[in-house]
Amino acid sequence: MASAPEAQADFRVCNGTQNLVGVAIGYRSEEGWISEGWWQISATSCATLIEGPLASRFYYLYAEDAAKGGRWGGKVDMCVAEDEFKIVDVKNCFTRGFLRMGFKEYDTGQQSSWMVQLSDSTDTEEGQN
Repeated sequence: MASAPEAQADFRVCNGTQNLVGVAIGYRSEEGWISEGWWQISATSCATLIEGPLASRFYYLYAEDAAKGGRWGGKVDMCVAEDEFKIVDVKNCFTRGFLRMGFKEYDTGQQSSWMVQLSDSTDTEEGQN
């Protein structure tokens, strides 16, 4: 008797545009607020930003289109860096040598996995897998 494959629990971002997109994520951990990036997601492909069941209810996302300069963001300020980064705390970004960007909040409820679809329109689709 064959069993059905187990659904993979994670936080994924899919790039529905025709350009390379850089993505950063923010979340609360035992260390405090964390922001990390950059995941480079090619056109029409997906990347897993957090592997395994989601430990937090809220996650925060910021993305930039590498070619056209488009942005997906929100109203929650977090720190980012020019190159690959993992930053603890969201305060005093500039004085610590970082940039501050507005991240969009995603309420994942009690879901163990979540997917965000970036598109060329200003809206992003979101939902559980």
